[in-house]
Amino acid sequence: MATMTTPDGVELFYKDWGSGRPIVFSHGWPLSADDWDNQMLFFLGHGFRVIAHDRRGHGRSAQVSDGHDMNHYADDLAALLDHLDLRDAVLVGHSAGGGELVRYLGRHGESRVAKLVLISSVVPSQQLTDANPDGQPPEVFAGLKQGIATNRSAFYREVAAGPFYGYNRPGAEPNEAVIENWWRQGMMGSAKAQFDCVDAFAQEDYTDDLKKISVPVLVMQGDDDQIVPYRSTAPRAVEILANGTLKTYPGWPHGIPTTNADVVNADILEFVES
Repeated sequence: MATMTTPDGVELFYKDWGSGRPIVFSHGWPLSADDWDNQMLFFLGHGFRVIAHDRRGHGRSAQVSDGHDMNHYADDLAALLDHLDLRDAVLVGHSAGGGELVRYLGRHGESRVAKLVLISSVVPSQQLTDANPDGQPPEVFAGLKQGIATNRSAFYREVAAGPFYGYNRPGAEPNEAVIENWWRQGMMGSAKAQFDCVDAFAQEDYTDDLKKISVPVLVMQGDDDQIVPYRSTAPRAVEILANGTLKTYPGWPHGIPTTNADVVNADILEFVES
């Protein structure tokens, strides 16, 4: 099991497979590096080196009490990329993981990075404001925290069996193994870390970070995303980015790296090789 220790003493678990050009994956809340299994095997098979870590407090990383905010997440990622001395890397982030990557580039620059992929990402902001009328009201995020604090196991089951993968839509066919795997990953992590992480992805505005990014960025999202509102995120992010491309998938849900992995993988590969 590969681990490294951050400058502030937190042990992080990571996977590092293969050789060649590195692709680094950053998972969403409240999951782990395991959520990228499909993508990691796909790109490994195409000759890439694939890396994914468990965010602090998540998965197999240390369940520390503090530091569950985007600045710490970004600094942890910087420590990992420095530890592995990665160059010309492609960064791929899903949901809250997209916020982590954008904040990393905003704080640490682009010297190690060639391209960025944001999937169903929380940037530039999820909050309902006058400037973002399609955002989520505060009670949505309060509900997430309440679910964690009262019966995390049941709550995580409901999220996976419902809006995360769009299994609550008419005609959808829930995949029990996918639901159980989501629940498994969530329950591996620290309730404290996952509780705090809600504020980390819900209360941040990444506009200034996006303005600092000059590398090519592929922004991918389904327009039936029930977790991260499409109109408040992907199209707005592309408007801010200097070199962004929007890929919209009609009717697709939030968890598209799993539900639509074949198309998502092919589109990322085309972008990486372009």
